[in-house]
Amino acid sequence: MRVGRIPYINCFPVYGAIDRGAVPFSGTLVTGVPTALNAQMAAGALDVSVVSAVEYARDWERYLLLPDLAISCDGPVRSVVLFSDKPAEALGGERVIVSRSSMTSVYLLELLFEHVWRARPEFVAGDAESADLTTMADDGAAARLVIGDAALILSSPAFSGRYAHQYDLGATWKAWTGLPFVFAVWVAQRAADTASALGVHAALIESRNWGLGHLDVLAAAAATQTGVSAADCRDYLAGLDYGLSYPHLGGLTEFYRRLTVAGRVAPGRLSFLPAA
Repeated sequence: MRVGRIPYINCFPVYGAIDRGAVPFSGTLVTGVPTALNAQMAAGALDVSVVSAVEYARDWERYLLLPDLAISCDGPVRSVVLFSDKPAEALGGERVIVSRSSMTSVYLLELLFEHVWRARPEFVAGDAESADLTTMADDGAAARLVIGDAALILSSPAFSGRYAHQYDLGATWKAWTGLPFVFAVWVAQRAADTASALGVHAALIESRNWGLGHLDVLAAAAATQTGVSAADCRDYLAGLDYGLSYPHLGGLTEFYRRLTVAGRVAPGRLSFLPAA
């Protein structure tokens, strides 16, 4: 089985045991940013992958959700942040650089500008995941959406004061709706062999459980990758939820409902891999 993974540290708890050989895994791991994995799943080049939550809604008839596996938050997420020189409410007509690597984050940002901040900026696609944030181009934009490890780095003391305002999209969604937010889900191709997909799902769940029990180990590796302190990396990983509970499904379906009303996705339904 060809199985997609995101290189950001938020996936460490799901793949950490597989990487270390603590959980047997017979598939082939393929690494890519969310939009790249979305495209490979859509093209049938992967059998199972973590994808942006929006990718499932966009093509739900192609996919089956893997039960009890997601990247979610119930409040601050810390790795999906709008950095701005001005209050978000004052960004009408201003250029806002948005990530090209996560459809979910961009769609969520658009909803927040429309319904919470009541502003209409000019969204411009750009590279907001560069590891070398010190050389980020001065493009005249008033704000930028940054995701993944780069958001953690830009929020660190080393960049303190670079932007006057920071908006954590997970926290803003929670304040607006009272619900958790699901940024990414794991899906299998409906056409994939069911027994093999179930084997991948079982391995990912076992690896996830191992990872949540070894956050100190994963945080040390995350600190090496990002340069953010191990303590902050541990706090970040501990603040995420890697399951897909009823409350998280409530947040996911509310997000899909709002996108459907906005005409961003067609009406669909949730369908799951029939795991035990």
